[in-house]
Amino acid sequence: MNIGIANDLPLAVEALRRVIALRPEHRVLWVAANGEEAVDFCAAHTPDVVLMDLIMPKLDGVEATRRIMARTPCPILIVTSSVGTNTWRVYEAMGAGALDAVDTPTLTGRGVNDSAQLLLQKIDQIGRLMDKPTAPLHTARAPLRHDAQRLVAIGASAGGPAALATVLGSLPASFAAPIVIVQHVDKVFADGMAQWLDGQTPLTVRTAREGDVPCAGVALLAATNDHMLLTQRGALHYTREPADMPYRPSVDVFFHSVVEHWPGEALGVLLTGMGRDGAIGLKAMRAKGYDTIAQDQASSAVYGMPKAAAALDAARRIVPLGGIADHLATFARR
Repeated sequence: MNIGIANDLPLAVEALRRVIALRPEHRVLWVAANGEEAVDFCAAHTPDVVLMDLIMPKLDGVEATRRIMARTPCPILIVTSSVGTNTWRVYEAMGAGALDAVDTPTLTGRGVNDSAQLLLQKIDQIGRLMDKPTAPLHTARAPLRHDAQRLVAIGASAGGPAALATVLGSLPASFAAPIVIVQHVDKVFADGMAQWLDGQTPLTVRTAREGDVPCAGVALLAATNDHMLLTQRGALHYTREPADMPYRPSVDVFFHSVVEHWPGEALGVLLTGMGRDGAIGLKAMRAKGYDTIAQDQASSAVYGMPKAAAALDAARRIVPLGGIADHLATFARR
């Protein structure tokens, strides 16, 4: 992979170079000493992934991410001195389109510390996400129950946190349908993201626990690096299978489980995100007769997942971000 580095600290840049050199298939395409250079370098030589620091001169990592995604979208991995210390900046960057975040590896007497392996894993994961298509799951349908509720199933990736805050924040406190969300986010950020979203909406937002049953007025967020799916008895379950999926947790896996096991009406929503995850699952939901929505290009931070859904004719409606909550409210009232 061709990798761009955006970092103004020479020691950090050297540590990143050493980590990248551990893999012969990776090479440093360019190094930007500030966010403004990163934006320009991405336009001139778009890399396979950018390792973006958060705190830099001229433009910080959040604003640089936002401008890159608007001008020449490409995968961005936040690499900062301490993800834990900069949690809210990380959320801002992910809202602008960054895919994930990891601590900056440091130089030691032996070379590079153990965080080098985690950084390489994150780069590999992004590579798989961009290159590997998602295969459909072939499942049988469960019988309908007479007391079935309506379910809103939402998938999102890059740019998703901000998009979710907009959608959930526009729903009324009386919203009468369960919501289940699969956002591409590492498990270390899931609890914090749920708490942040909970403060943006009159609904209750929390991470989904093993065995939770979706209930009205509560939005449950996938909380591990395993897939989340709906079981035949209507409970949420985490599983590592299918193990070869490049997206973890996968929107497609959850959408297909809704098709298989949800006994009533459902509405599938695919928000901003890089890659193709969720498009095939949304198509399966539409084929079953469920209502389906994809975010439009103009309001998407990254028009990847919704674009794939539109190309498959998986969405009954292509809707601007600001209008999605109205459709959800209408669905819940029906």
